[in-house]
Amino acid sequence: MLETADLSVDYGGVHALRNVSVDIPETSVLAVIGANGAGKSTLLKTIAGLVRQSRGSVRLDGEDISRLRPHERLDRGIVLCPEGRRLFPELTVYENIRMGAYRVRDRRRFRERLDFLHEVFPRVEERGKQIASSLSGGEQQMVAIARALMSNPRILMLDEPTLGLAPKLILEVARLVQTINREGITIVIVEQNAKLALKISDYAFVLETGSVTLEGRSADLLSSESVQHAYLGGGNVEQIRLTGNGTV
Repeated sequence: MLETADLSVDYGGVHALRNVSVDIPETSVLAVIGANGAGKSTLLKTIAGLVRQSRGSVRLDGEDISRLRPHERLDRGIVLCPEGRRLFPELTVYENIRMGAYRVRDRRRFRERLDFLHEVFPRVEERGKQIASSLSGGEQQMVAIARALMSNPRILMLDEPTLGLAPKLILEVARLVQTINREGITIVIVEQNAKLALKISDYAFVLETGSVTLEGRSADLLSSESVQHAYLGGGNVEQIRLTGNGTV
């Protein structure tokens, strides 16, 4: 579905990404883990067209989209929910969500997306008239994800969606990721919480100083001794309560 081939990004002589080749299968959940400064956010921004690669390419369904502008990639279903939520603080929740549909011209389609979001995010509907800056951190994150979903993505990229949230809200976001994925939306998630990212994803890769150093099935990486010591605190992996079907 989506792939990068030898993708490299340079910032004034600094290599942010080095020859990153990643294959993202359709309807999968892919996790990107690594230390701060490893290039995780740069990778998402490059796929979204917000950062220009120095070398390599981004391909969607076999088509090279490397030269497409961000809004053209958005029209093809590539949507980024950025780190830090980036809401319009003085607008209402509903107004923020409408901003996610600024490329949607069909009113019926807009209504269908909004109805879907209200099913998935009942609290977002309840707080529709509330000013975004008055919401809690967890509620703001829900609004940010809802806004991204209004663009009707094929591929939803989430950059640090649980950053700064309380443990209970972290699990709520994790369940939300799984719910969205069950709707057939491919998800790429960048997470400092590597344990959680590996628990809810199908496949994962590790970025170190801009390069892919390890990749594989998430279940295999979760049990990998090197990944445990580098990113999971070493020793036994902290248990995240799962339901019988493997979901959070």
